[in-house]
Amino acid sequence: MMCDFLFSLVCTGEIFELKAELNSDKKEKKKEAVKKVIASMTVGKDVSALFPDVVNCMQTDNLELKKLVYLYLMNYAKSQPDMAIMAVNTFVKDCEDPNPLIRALAVRTMGCIRVDKITEYLCEPLRKCLKDEDPYVRKTAAVCVAKLHDINAQLVEDQGFLDTLKDLISDSNPMVVANAVAALSEIAESHPNSNLLDLNPQTINKLLTALNECTEWGQIFILDCLANYTPRDDRESQSICERVTPRLSHANSAVVLSAVKVLMKFMEMLPKDLDYYGTLLKKLAPPLVTLLSAEPELQYVALRNINLIVQRRPEILKHEMKVFFVKYNDPIYVKLEKLDIMIRLASQANIAQVLAELKEYATEVDVDFVRKAVRAIGRCAIKVEQSAERCVSTLLDLIQTKVNYVVQEAIVVIKDIFRKYPNKYESVIATLCENLDSLDEPEARAAMIWIVGEYAERIDNADELLESFLEGFHDESTQVQLQLLTAIVKLFLKKPTETQELVQQVLSLATQDSDNPDLRDRGYIYWRLLSTDPVAAKEVVLAEKPLISEETDLIEPTLLEELICHIGTLASVYHKPPSAFVEGSRGVQHKRLPGSAGSGESVESPDTGSAAGVSEAPPAVIPSQGDLLGDLLNLDLTPPTTTGPPPPASSGMQMGAMDLLGGGLDSLMGTGFGAPPAAMPASFNVPVSGGLDDLFDLGGGVGMPMGVFNPPKTVWLPAMKAKGLEISGTFVRRAGVIQMEMTLTNKAMSVMTDFAIQFNRNSFGLAPAGPLQVLTPLSPNQSIEAALPLSTVGPVMKMEPLNNLQVAVKNNIDVFYFSCQYPISMLFAEDGKMERQVFLATWKDIPNDNESQFQIKDCHLNSDAASNKLQGSNIFTIAKRTVEGQDMLYQSMKLTNGIWVLAELRVQAGNPNYTVSTCATVSALDGLCLAYKFCMTNPEP
Repeated sequence: MMCDFLFSLVCTGEIFELKAELNSDKKEKKKEAVKKVIASMTVGKDVSALFPDVVNCMQTDNLELKKLVYLYLMNYAKSQPDMAIMAVNTFVKDCEDPNPLIRALAVRTMGCIRVDKITEYLCEPLRKCLKDEDPYVRKTAAVCVAKLHDINAQLVEDQGFLDTLKDLISDSNPMVVANAVAALSEIAESHPNSNLLDLNPQTINKLLTALNECTEWGQIFILDCLANYTPRDDRESQSICERVTPRLSHANSAVVLSAVKVLMKFMEMLPKDLDYYGTLLKKLAPPLVTLLSAEPELQYVALRNINLIVQRRPEILKHEMKVFFVKYNDPIYVKLEKLDIMIRLASQANIAQVLAELKEYATEVDVDFVRKAVRAIGRCAIKVEQSAERCVSTLLDLIQTKVNYVVQEAIVVIKDIFRKYPNKYESVIATLCENLDSLDEPEARAAMIWIVGEYAERIDNADELLESFLEGFHDESTQVQLQLLTAIVKLFLKKPTETQELVQQVLSLATQDSDNPDLRDRGYIYWRLLSTDPVAAKEVVLAEKPLISEETDLIEPTLLEELICHIGTLASVYHKPPSAFVEGSRGVQHKRLPGSAGSGESVESPDTGSAAGVSEAPPAVIPSQGDLLGDLLNLDLTPPTTTGPPPPASSGMQMGAMDLLGGGLDSLMGTGFGAPPAAMPASFNVPVSGGLDDLFDLGGGVGMPMGVFNPPKTVWLPAMKAKGLEISGTFVRRAGVIQMEMTLTNKAMSVMTDFAIQFNRNSFGLAPAGPLQVLTPLSPNQSIEAALPLSTVGPVMKMEPLNNLQVAVKNNIDVFYFSCQYPISMLFAEDGKMERQVFLATWKDIPNDNESQFQIKDCHLNSDAASNKLQGSNIFTIAKRTVEGQDMLYQSMKLTNGIWVLAELRVQAGNPNYTVSTCATVSALDGLCLAYKFCMTNPEP
């Protein structure tokens, strides 16, 4: 305590001294004082108390001092917005200074101060600077427009700055052109349909002219802009390529990759029989090779981009194999990437050279690299058929080394070679079996078991080998257990008289002694097949398998096209489209390559295409009657005529297992269905360190809850879609239990009986906690009420939207499917009130990415009434404070799956619009906005 006190005294004294120096009449002393302030700010000290004194130093002709003051201003303006306005007059004055450096400095600083109150004062100086006579000022002002657009897009559009920015593309100075392009590109990313960059041949010509004269980063902006243009024909495409090609020899690797991106795109429009096409292919190789002589980090980025290029156009680097040979001092990430490219470039012409290298790599000391090298030999065998025999011979040589991990990788690889070339290399099986005892990795054991099961008729002691694996069945991984089950069934179908006891043993282990649903289900399938129709079992289990190909590890063509359009960006390093890793990016565009010359493809705009798997239409949730169900469990209506082995006594058996054993949905009506909800985990103990304690002022206003609103029932399943059965319902939460309250109405002419219900996997594991209780037959024109208690311990799968629930209902007539949506607020638990100190610590620890903000409109409650109403829905107010007439409620809630959500609710007297900021202990949850609106705006019960 004493140390903190003394430190605060020292700091106070230091600030007092700096204050005096800042107000000194001597310019040098004043400049030295500002330098000290900046130095303190840089190391993390809080010098915001000096804000007015530093701002007073702006009135100077000294450029160095002015830069320092502006730097301070940019750092503290956000925390002192009211005082930052004091500097506006100086900004406006500096924007008219005779010195262009000062004019540019002023407009740059104004753009960096992200304070709404200042933006309106920025417009007039910015307009003047955009038309300044000095190009340095104009190029700075161009970037400032993009910054201002990020703060207030509407203001930029209203002031006409976008049109001025477009005019700057025709500027005489290439750096102004480059900055204008950069600003427009950034704005266009957040507004993809705005067509800000209206590229036409005239504009493209101006950009290509500026390309030769601007700086390296200006060239990158222009090249990236060119990559978004689609030429009218192959002649224009060739013309652009000819003018971009000189950029390939640039010293900056980013310029080279941007140029490669433009050329890769425009090559699509060139006819392959054109002489220039061949020339361009030859010109692309040297710059890519040169990139591999840089530092390891740059090499890796280059290799990831080359990987994409080789998949699209392997002919570019087909003669450059030696460049990708691994060096002894390469980092592992570079080695692995080079290895992958070597496989992609492997052909009959160079396979001998490649195999010799790979065999050398397999003797390295780096275990991960050796494994990849052995796998690479297998990939060569699969890719180049003529080399398969040589590859198998190389693998056998490696097995003879008896190095454990080499042997295991070789066996995994040989399994794939057997799949590719059946009945060709089985002579090596004896050698593989000799190494059976040394296998300890799941993938290698599974591969060996597959080989024994697949070629059981050729192995005399196949039953003994598989039986040796069976001894430790429960200790094996799931992968090995599944493979062992299939292999023994194959062995039984090939040698039924000798292995009947073995197959019964493995089926018993898989179905009765296993808790793994995948293993259990596969066991039941095999058991049912073998007991009902052995001939059909043979056709299924021993069916001819499709040949594998090397193409399986290639990137999907439409995704590859998109990634080629993003060469030189993070997307090309991750090998993922930007939409996969850029969060909250409403402006991410899905790009594609233009159609090839003569292909007849549309080449309207790169924005019209989309990556594979990206669909604008919402996903179909429930298929129509008669369709195959995707993920929803199939529900049998009639028991099979032939009975299989008795099911194991397991109350937690999955629905799929019941169906296979003939129970169908009828078994849902018995006991043992589901389980009571598991106890929620205790609130987490977070160590608290002070700092935010004074944020909350626990005043009054947190009264008794008003009670929870239960939404009215809506029709979930219309009678016309369910052969006369109409289901309407709602979700309620009573005494900590979620219930699905339904009204079942019979609008058909026949009696309905034998009701049962099943849910698909969903976001929060909702599942029936018991059978659907409809105890009496449902007569025509009769309705009956049913309340189904729900648990939250069912299987989980993220749905879209998050609160979507897919339901199947069965009766004596048919099975019917529908989907409904439950309010997220039903999942808020009663123990969701967090301790105040825990709340403080948790709020600080949650990352910014997990935060979301929204508004609740037309809500006429004061803060106390809102708090009471929300508490009825298990949204608990932890603290309340009032700042400048605005009540701020700090709230916590806990979902049934243990996820905590913290919120800040802002209520302004007389304003019916509330602002809510929420943050979750996992990534931000969608649906919280609707939950708050549901709880706040619905009437009281």
